[in-house]
Amino acid sequence: MLDSVEHVRSYLGQFGAQDRVIEFSVSSATVELAAKALGCEPGRIAKTLSFMAGDRPIFLVAAGDRRIDNAKYKQFFGTKARMMNAQELEALTGLHFGGVCPFDLPEPCEVWLDISLKAYDVVYPAAGNEQSAVRLTPDELNRFSCARGYCDVTKAPAETV
Repeated sequence: MLDSVEHVRSYLGQFGAQDRVIEFSVSSATVELAAKALGCEPGRIAKTLSFMAGDRPIFLVAAGDRRIDNAKYKQFFGTKARMMNAQELEALTGLHFGGVCPFDLPEPCEVWLDISLKAYDVVYPAAGNEQSAVRLTPDELNRFSCARGYCDVTKAPAETV
């Protein structure tokens, strides 16, 4: 199963980034908890959202202070945004909500990065469970996650109220 910090650390080793995994003694399962554990603003938390676009599993990584803009999502992916349920996520990846990371996902998973991440020099995606993160630049996240590219499918924080 991919629900393992050691698996992510091993995967990141091929990029020389295994030492950037951070483990917490507290939960980092939500953006707010992760930001508190790291002492950073919520936008730096690179949350991985899990969707089904028809039969295509889409993993979208976005700044933690952003929400999906349904119209933009539909225009980009060609279908309405439908989040995976816990059973779909676990069956496909072995991961659980709160610890979904964009690394080494099985085929046919697609990883996409929202442009909201480019506002930060450093971001923190989960590293395999609900008590971990990894410190990366957006460019490193793009490379290490084997993302298909960037998209613009979120609302600015002022629009999420």
